[in-house]
Amino acid sequence: MIIVPEHAIDGLLTEAECFTAVEQVFASMARRRAGNFPVVREAIGHADALYGFKSGFDRDSLALGLKAGGFWPGNAAKGLTNHQSTVFLFDADTGRCKAVVGGNLLTALRTAAACAISVRHLARKDARVLGMIGAGHQSAFQLRAALAQRPFERVLAWNLHPGMFGRMEAVAREHGVPFEAVDLDRLGAEADVVVTITSSFAPILKAAQVRPGTHLACMGTDTRGKQEVEAELLAGATVFTDEVAQSVSIGEAQHAVARGLLAADSIAEIGAVINGDHPGRVSESEITVFDGTGVGLQDLAVASVAVDRAVAKGLATEVDF
Repeated sequence: MIIVPEHAIDGLLTEAECFTAVEQVFASMARRRAGNFPVVREAIGHADALYGFKSGFDRDSLALGLKAGGFWPGNAAKGLTNHQSTVFLFDADTGRCKAVVGGNLLTALRTAAACAISVRHLARKDARVLGMIGAGHQSAFQLRAALAQRPFERVLAWNLHPGMFGRMEAVAREHGVPFEAVDLDRLGAEADVVVTITSSFAPILKAAQVRPGTHLACMGTDTRGKQEVEAELLAGATVFTDEVAQSVSIGEAQHAVARGLLAADSIAEIGAVINGDHPGRVSESEITVFDGTGVGLQDLAVASVAVDRAVAKGLATEVDF
C-alpha cells in the first residue's frame, strides 16, 4: 500500500493538473461512465464536528475509493485546518487498498478546480470583475483558480469578519489585480463573477443584489441546511451542478427545490457542458449558477494524480498491508 502524507501534497500537483483531473471526471459522470455513491455526512455530537464519507467509481480511470473526514470548527484555535480528510484508493480489479492519501490540501485544490471549471465554461467572456464572498481557509485557493480563467481587472470581497482578508489580498497582489473590501450591494452590482465559499446556514447574497449576466459559483453548501444565496436567486437563474442528486439534497439548490421555486430536472450537469451536450450560457444577460456540492469522484481523481506524482518523485512510502 502506498502512503502519501499530508505534508507531501504541497507542490506535488499543479493547478492545471487538478483542473484537468476534475474536468475529466465531470465529463465521465455526464457520460454515465463514473458515479458517486450516497454521501454520509452527519453531526457526531462531539466538538461540533460534521463527519462523513464520499465515495465512487470511475470506469474510465478505474479510480475507486472514498474520502473520510469532515469539519471541526474548533481546529483553527489548535493550529489545525478546520476541514480534515483522508482519501483511500482501492484496486478496482482486486479490491485491495492501494493508497492512503492526505486529503486536506487536496480538498481545497479540487474544490478550487471545480469553481474554475464553472467560470471557464459558464462566465461571460468579457467578465472583468470578480466578487468573493467568504475569507476562510479555502478562499485563497478559490480566488487563485478563478483568476486564471478570465483577465479579471478587479477583485471585490465581502466577509462577515472584515479582518480576515489577508490571504486573498496576497493572492490578488501576486496576480497584479486591485483588491477591495466592499458591502454586498456593491459587490453584487459590480461583479461579473461571484464566488461564495462560506459555511453559512442562512442566505447571504440576495437575488435583488445580483445583476443580469452574472455567473455565481456557490462552493460552500455541502450539508443539509447550509445556504449561501437566496433561493429566489436560483429560481431566476440557469442552474448547473456537479451532481444533481447532491445538489437537491445537500447543495445550494436544496432550498429552492424544497420550496417549489426550482425543478430538480431543470438543473444541468456541468459535465454535459464540458462534453458539448448542453450549450451552457446562452445569453449575455442570463444569470448562471454553479452549485458545487463536492463529489467523491473529485477527490479520487486528484488523489490518483497525487499518488502517481509522489511515486515518481520518491515522496511516497510503500508498506505491506
